[in-house]
Amino acid sequence: MFSLEGKVAVVTGSTRGIGKAIARSFADAGARVVISSRKADACDEVVAEFKRDGLQALAIPCHVGRKEQLSALVEETQRGFGPIDILVCNAATNPVYGPMHQVSDEAFDTVINTNVRSVFQLCNLVCPDMALRRQGSVIVTSSIAGIRGDAVLGAYGISKAAEMALVRNLAIEWGPSGVRANAIAPGLVKTDFARALWEDKERLNHVEGLTPLRRIGQPEEIAGVALFLASEASSFVTGQAIVADGGMTIC
Repeated sequence: MFSLEGKVAVVTGSTRGIGKAIARSFADAGARVVISSRKADACDEVVAEFKRDGLQALAIPCHVGRKEQLSALVEETQRGFGPIDILVCNAATNPVYGPMHQVSDEAFDTVINTNVRSVFQLCNLVCPDMALRRQGSVIVTSSIAGIRGDAVLGAYGISKAAEMALVRNLAIEWGPSGVRANAIAPGLVKTDFARALWEDKERLNHVEGLTPLRRIGQPEEIAGVALFLASEASSFVTGQAIVADGGMTIC
């Protein structure tokens, strides 16, 4: 049920952290995986690593904030590997760590454009072809910041809540054509992206104390959820935001 043999998967923001762990889990499950991030050398490095392990991967650099590059990502994937079966929108940004009144208009626009508009645009490029083939899985990496308030992640949380709403609407619009769409809402995970949070010892201790598992997550633990959502194991799951936070949001 968890095999992705013969599938083509695109994972944005996949040269490190959660994105890389997701791409690796897909490749290990038999998928041909497109590694994508802004920097070509980083993409090439991950692809070389995968290929050394006998996995199928292709490097296609892309700045998700630029629509023409999103179009190129889709077109190059189709030329190199064929139709896209699995799309993981993982690339995101959070340039501000602090209260919302300190967020400039420019920074807010950057968060929304990168975290929301790019997902909207990429799904509009990919979902119609999935619908023609009556199969496909879209997975968006959201966050528990989209479920609860946060004094230092306000703008980011707004964007992540919007992603969950986007997933619900994708599920309704494309479900009749066999396309599923789901979000993953991780809690604090030990990645470079969240370094400012888990390197803050006081905040880390506070988070761990509020989490039933008494620890933060690892990228591979989010990848396991993504593998479930990409595979036939979740064939009756769509429009959901799967929380993977060690139980933090139940407290």
